[in-house]
Amino acid sequence: MTKKINLFANLKSDIPAGLVVFLVALPLCLGIALASGAPPLSGIIAGVVGGIVVGFFSKSHLSVSGPAAGLTAIVLTAITDLGAFNIFLAAGLIAGLIQLILGFLKAGSISNYFPTNVIEGMLAGIGVIIILKQIPHAIGYDADFEGDQSFVQQGGGNTFSTIIGALDYINLGAVIVTVISLTILLMWDKVPFLKKLKLVPGALVAVIVGILINEFLIRSGSSLAITSEHLVSLPVPETVEDFRNIILLPDFNAFLDYKVWIVGATIAVVASIETLLCIEAADRMDEQKRLTDTNVELKAQGIGNILSSLIGGLPLTSVVVRTSTNNSAGAKSKMSAIIHGVFLLVSVLAIPFLLNKIPFATLAAVLFLVGYKLAKPSTIVHFWQKGKYQFIPFIATLLGVVFMDLLKGVALGIVISVIFIIRGNMQRAYRFRKDKFEEGDVIRIDLAQEVSFLNKAAIKSTLISIPENSRVVINAEDTVYIAHDVLDLIQDFATVRASEENIKVKLKGFKKAYELDDINDENNHVFFENFEEERIRKQARQDYNQCIAVLGKKKTN
Repeated sequence: MTKKINLFANLKSDIPAGLVVFLVALPLCLGIALASGAPPLSGIIAGVVGGIVVGFFSKSHLSVSGPAAGLTAIVLTAITDLGAFNIFLAAGLIAGLIQLILGFLKAGSISNYFPTNVIEGMLAGIGVIIILKQIPHAIGYDADFEGDQSFVQQGGGNTFSTIIGALDYINLGAVIVTVISLTILLMWDKVPFLKKLKLVPGALVAVIVGILINEFLIRSGSSLAITSEHLVSLPVPETVEDFRNIILLPDFNAFLDYKVWIVGATIAVVASIETLLCIEAADRMDEQKRLTDTNVELKAQGIGNILSSLIGGLPLTSVVVRTSTNNSAGAKSKMSAIIHGVFLLVSVLAIPFLLNKIPFATLAAVLFLVGYKLAKPSTIVHFWQKGKYQFIPFIATLLGVVFMDLLKGVALGIVISVIFIIRGNMQRAYRFRKDKFEEGDVIRIDLAQEVSFLNKAAIKSTLISIPENSRVVINAEDTVYIAHDVLDLIQDFATVRASEENIKVKLKGFKKAYELDDINDENNHVFFENFEEERIRKQARQDYNQCIAVLGKKKTN
């Protein structure tokens, strides 16, 4: 059930979060454009459109869209093969139209079949990548573009060899800025009087301090000063003609070239999959457990890619790095994504000279914390404790994302999960039934003998459709196996949404191993009751009533 969203209700949280995402997104937009062989500002344009336009049309509360590192190889190859960037823009326009069509065809529902352990493995893998990729930037070695996620480098090396090579080029000034920035970021959430400054994010303070330290080193003539190649490099338009040159239009004659259509279809498929993966990840991060309509998201991405291509921007997707930064910064609604887009737009038009003073070392410190929150050791321990059927797909996805790429890593995790499910289905039959219901009626959901993550979509659809002030009975009497994905879904529904929408929930027949019985003490809307105990009590009442009836007849006689 959807509710009307007031975009201005959480500005105290969304403005600082939007500012932090802007600081992280700015060098990423420029770096991805550079790696793609596109004009530098094409990345900024995509970031602006992804923030403002996609942010407005999207139903996701945390997701942030922009140019994605996962598309750099496709874009670079396409621009080279097609011969000109404006011809490539026609392919981007086609990609947007295809995504729009996919949204109307409800293709977004495939995201329901991404297992939770695979999504968590993907997030942890990206967290590891962020940490590894930021180490060179933190010590003043910026050979790779900001936003690079590939393990194998173009020069023949890899992430580890780059880190080792960076140790020969340590810039002490960059190290000082990194350490001070990290100290500020860590203190900002722990020192009581600093926590009260909610409208001033720690990342902004770290960036300002980083700029001031480097400006002092430059003006004092110190050898520790960080030089321009280790700073953000935003193009500075100086004349009206420069501004006009920023906007490039697609070559509409290229629509007659079949190669353009192939590139457009490729971008549409890859961008859509990456977006759906990120949306599932964003919903997992959301403390309020809000669910996103993925079909609407595909439409929003389609509109964004159409507009971005029309004004000279790169293709865009929902991006995990920006989204996780948004969540870590305390965003409450999609207004933070829109605000980040506004900041990007204003920065290009008004203060590019100021932003060009930001050291990459400061931004590395911000991303270190983002990466750590995605790849906490406790997350790995959590899946280890859940057993091999949860841990193996999780760790396989993590390693696949780090050493191959995002899509290959996720595909590996899904294949392993499917193999486990097929093995399980050889031993147990599956059955799922849902009774029709109306508002006010008792809604009964009977789970079958085995409920796998493949059944997540049907159960999610049922739970979303349950109206406020309802009474719900979820019966696991005959169930011998329930996937953790479904258990998480039921637990989130019973503990969060039921409380917010006055839904009374009874969970029947769930085994102790499912750990759902601990809900009873925390939420007065949830009533956990073992089915066998209930049956015994009912039988006892029936026996008692029969005895009373027999005694009554004897007394009458």
